[in-house]
Amino acid sequence: MAPRLAHTGLNVTDLDRSLALYRDLLGFAVLAEGKEDDQRWAMLGEPGGAPLVTLWQQARGSYDSGRPGLHHLALTVDSIDQVRAYETALRAAGFDFAYDGVVAHREGGTSGGIFFHDPDGIRLEINAPLGPDGAPAPHDSAPTCGFF
Repeated sequence: MAPRLAHTGLNVTDLDRSLALYRDLLGFAVLAEGKEDDQRWAMLGEPGGAPLVTLWQQARGSYDSGRPGLHHLALTVDSIDQVRAYETALRAAGFDFAYDGVVAHREGGTSGGIFFHDPDGIRLEINAPLGPDGAPAPHDSAPTCGFF
């Protein structure tokens, strides 16, 4: 059996700015946080659950999609209505989107979501398994989450 993903660690430039997204807009609970010299961190997840994302304030600059490493972080919710509610909140907060609105994962697919960038430019996706029927797919054959 292959190992399972336990959590994802993301380097960020400003923990408070990142918490405004991950905690306040996306709804992750802060499970633990700390500080070592000038570097701060926060573990996020479901209340009482295991960490899903850890934010490490130890980066400078912004995310570079042309370098090896994380391509994007995909989050899933139960319904397309939840995806659209997140889209509304993220747009009101001024976040940058890769595509205009909900898109299908692939042409004719039944799953899809929104694709946007966090404050450091890290690519994020919020998707639902069903619901974006009729939504456009930005690419004919490649997965929507692939090239942006």
